[in-house]
Amino acid sequence: MKIRLADTADIDFLEKHDKHIKKEELLLAVSLRRILIAECKEERVGWLRWNLFWDNTPFMNMLFVLDKYQKQGYGVALVSFWEEQRKEEGYQMVLTSTLADEAAQHFYRKLHYVDSGALLLPGEPLEIIFRKEIG
Repeated sequence: MKIRLADTADIDFLEKHDKHIKKEELLLAVSLRRILIAECKEERVGWLRWNLFWDNTPFMNMLFVLDKYQKQGYGVALVSFWEEQRKEEGYQMVLTSTLADEAAQHFYRKLHYVDSGALLLPGEPLEIIFRKEIG
């Protein structure tokens, strides 16, 4: 297992699998070093994409592992690597969110993320906001 920063060679893979972001934003995120790639034997198996909430707090926007690689530790490895990078940069806390009807909420709680609020948009399930102290 290898975790590394995404580069422009990863754009086609990301664009194919991540339908929640435009190509221009992917390119910007790569240039800002805000996407991590998980690999198994040099094959891309997942990614973590993040940004800054309020321009000062790391927020994990997307964590995704391809189906055939799920439940093999790639998600935990991506999150742990990301948290360690943010800690080294001096951040004290990170945030993420997931829909209340998704199993990901249990994954984040196992990683010691704490429920910290919610967002309710029309026609959508409740979005649970999580935080974790890392500093």
